[in-house]
Amino acid sequence: MGYTAIVDYGVGNLKSVSNAMAYIGQKTLVTGDPAELERADAVILPGVGAFPDAADKLRQTGLDRAVLAQAGRKPVLGICLGMQLLFDWGEEGKRCKGLGLVGGCVKLMETEFKLPHIGWNSLEFSSGSPLFHGLDSGTYVYFVHSYCGHAASREDVIARTIYGPPVVAAVSHNGVYGCQFHPEKSGEAGLQILKNFGELMG
Repeated sequence: MGYTAIVDYGVGNLKSVSNAMAYIGQKTLVTGDPAELERADAVILPGVGAFPDAADKLRQTGLDRAVLAQAGRKPVLGICLGMQLLFDWGEEGKRCKGLGLVGGCVKLMETEFKLPHIGWNSLEFSSGSPLFHGLDSGTYVYFVHSYCGHAASREDVIARTIYGPPVVAAVSHNGVYGCQFHPEKSGEAGLQILKNFGELMG
């Protein structure tokens, strides 16, 4: 069985992701080595913190190029800030370039509700994505964020949630997936999502 590389660029929630993957029997390697991303069968890009800091650390380590090199060749999953980094740019603090794997941008959520958005919200699926195999619309998952993605193409949005207005909760483009929520903290539903991702490995 192959393994999933969990990208260590200094801002990820690495232990909880690796623990969740181990729980479902998926082999992982937490690494900042581009060669290990090359050898892996799938890649997870986690993230906690601010978009500009994370984008800078990706570039400083050269891991931005490493992730880009794997995208389209093997499944890639961005989680929370990791999903936001998949977009063309973000506007947290200052306009900052992302990886450009999903067209669009990341902006502060426009809602009358409290920010950051912390807690459990339900998902409404907008496509039959393999990431959500075995789950029904209305499934609850765990969010922690103040910024959200705005996809350039509606076809790239595979799930939304409601926090005042609709919010992009998950995206998919050319074998690259992103979850704004934390599947590793979302109980059985989150474990199913991670299992589904693992099964995308060829």
